[in-house]
Amino acid sequence: MSDESFTLMPIPLDTNDEDAPELISLLSPQEEDDMDNEQMPSSIPLLPLRNTVLFPGVVIPITVGRDKSIRLINDAYKGDKMIGVVAQRYENIEDPTQNDLHQVGTVAQIVKMLKMPDGNTTAIIQGKRRFNIVSILEENPYLKATIEIIHDKKVDQDPEIEATVGALKDLSTQIINTSPNIPSEAAFAIKNIDSPRFLVNFISSNLNVEVAFKQKILETLDFKERADLVLQQLTKEQQILDLKNKIQSKVKVDMDKQQRDFILHQELRAIQEELGQDSPDKELDSLRERAKLKKWNEETAVAFNKELNKLERMNPAAAE
Repeated sequence: MSDESFTLMPIPLDTNDEDAPELISLLSPQEEDDMDNEQMPSSIPLLPLRNTVLFPGVVIPITVGRDKSIRLINDAYKGDKMIGVVAQRYENIEDPTQNDLHQVGTVAQIVKMLKMPDGNTTAIIQGKRRFNIVSILEENPYLKATIEIIHDKKVDQDPEIEATVGALKDLSTQIINTSPNIPSEAAFAIKNIDSPRFLVNFISSNLNVEVAFKQKILETLDFKERADLVLQQLTKEQQILDLKNKIQSKVKVDMDKQQRDFILHQELRAIQEELGQDSPDKELDSLRERAKLKKWNEETAVAFNKELNKLERMNPAAAE
């Protein structure tokens, strides 16, 4: 099926793919200011994405497969390289219309075009500004719409926001350090993000959540509310990761104990044989053979086998 697929470009906080790209593209406060002051178009071609949400400042690669999308990318790259990226409400829609798209998207600039060996086209894009779709101007050869830019306010420097931003950095770093599938360079990236807005966008892009939740973050206007949503999700991911690591550690300890007991049991059997003593297994086998010769009732047989099974599970060195 043709698709616009998402491959994470910044080092991810949530991926299980060990071969994920390790390219980091960080946005400085000055670059963010320049982006805020950059002139945005009033109408723009719309590129629907099935399975991701693009956030301002974040750089990602997208592989386009649908005919309309390929033509859109090629036309835009020859022109001003600006496109409007919007997430589909349902990823199985092959030819989405306005009703199939979320109303809030992100203006993006095509940074680079790559022709892949399999014949697909991959575009490296960077998010610029959030927008609302006002109306659809054209549906062919691809969707084009008039848009209204969403203006972000400057982030207030109050203690509560500073504490939230600090918690986001700390929690992200903890997740990176305790997850075996995330490269350690990701912690370096998080540490070196100075812009609170870009920090939230960067982490949001990498959250291991459904598209609907990322879209909710994108549509939330108040910065503090957006940051709290991300912090709540990070807290949940940290709790799950801690529980997972705890279970894995317990399983490892149990397996190590079983292996140790087995080795000791084998060594004990070898020592008993060297001393000319019957091993516990031989004694049990002897008891079973002798039991076959006994003519006792069913109740006695059941009791005998129960005790014999109990004896088999016991440590040979136990007093009983």
